[in-house]
Amino acid sequence: MYSRTINGKEHTFGVSGKLIMNALVMYDHQTDTLWSQFLRKGVRGELAGTELEVIPAIQTTWGTWKELHPDTLVLDKRGRYSRDRYKGYYQDGRAGVIGETFSDDRLERKAMVVGVDIAGNTKAYPFRALSDNPVVNDTVGESHTLVYFDDSSGTALVYDREVDGNPLTFRLEGEPNGILTVLVDEETSSRWMAFNGTAIEGELKGQTLDRALSHLSFWFAWKDWNPDTELYSG
Repeated sequence: MYSRTINGKEHTFGVSGKLIMNALVMYDHQTDTLWSQFLRKGVRGELAGTELEVIPAIQTTWGTWKELHPDTLVLDKRGRYSRDRYKGYYQDGRAGVIGETFSDDRLERKAMVVGVDIAGNTKAYPFRALSDNPVVNDTVGESHTLVYFDDSSGTALVYDREVDGNPLTFRLEGEPNGILTVLVDEETSSRWMAFNGTAIEGELKGQTLDRALSHLSFWFAWKDWNPDTELYSG
């Protein structure tokens, strides 16, 4: 998700119909600049090279989202949420519309991953590995990261696990419990809500972990755009 404010001016976007390595290319109505979904910046036109501001978002089930935000608004599609026309595509082995750019058999093409990009350092965390290890204390480049995965809703969240310059080490408190899941850091024994990264009890109560730049992707798409990516294996 991106902010539509660019250089202090609000822009409106549309779908150009073009693809770059199977990824959506947008355009803005004000300047006709083309914008790459994956690169997060303009690739052709007046604003080429301009980066879009990323707004942290969460990809999850509707049920989980409603629990988190019971007063949320939803786009009215007049009943068209009842089926997913891409269901067959998710299940077959095709690599997008134009095929994959680089071959990398470390995972199946359509394996779901949460990809992390920190200062140009990239790493992919397969859902399959996260199902077995839902709390991962890791390092990407020089940044200390925390990956939390809720298997029941397929929700992956990535945080910067440094607080006041000190890296924290997290573990589950008890069993996963949806949006009520609690993590505990080993250094201060503070208790944190896994779904929003906020400390609710202990020495660090009131602190909130910053979200790291990440998004969900098929493996073939992530590695095409990030051919040198690291891969978490558990």
